Amino acid sequence: MLKKIYKILILPYTLFLLYLMFLGFGRTQFDENVIRIKPFFSTLMFIENTFRLQTIITIVLGNILMFIPFGFLGWVFPKLNHLKILLFNFVSAITIAETLQYFTRMGIFELDDIILNSFGVFLGFLIKKILEKSFDKWVV
Repeated sequence: MLKKIYKILILPYTLFLLYLMFLGFGRTQFDENVIRIKPFFSTLMFIENTFRLQTIITIVLGNILMFIPFGFLGWVFPKLNHLKILLFNFVSAITIAETLQYFTRMGIFELDDIILNSFGVFLGFLIKKILEKSFDKWVV
């Protein structure tokens, strides 16, 4: 049952995330291309320069939590039931999305986003494995 629901919802969810990445949150095009490639540096600077804890939690945890559903992609594409293959494919795809943000200037290419998003996929993969072992009757 969960697999069937997931297969129906993952495409609209992916399109929604792409909308958020390129157009959501009142985004406008930057005047110049921006790239941040020092791991964890941009996230630490963001945390230091942001006064509202809610904003920090929304951005940092959002970059993790919003990508957890992609850890379940093995339900749609059986080759992605292997963590290494899943992460390789996801990192490739999210790097392309970040690159598009850079070239369209509708966002910032941030290595930290790739790391946090990939961590979300990893958590999703672990949750998927737990669900498959603990609730196999509901997963079908």
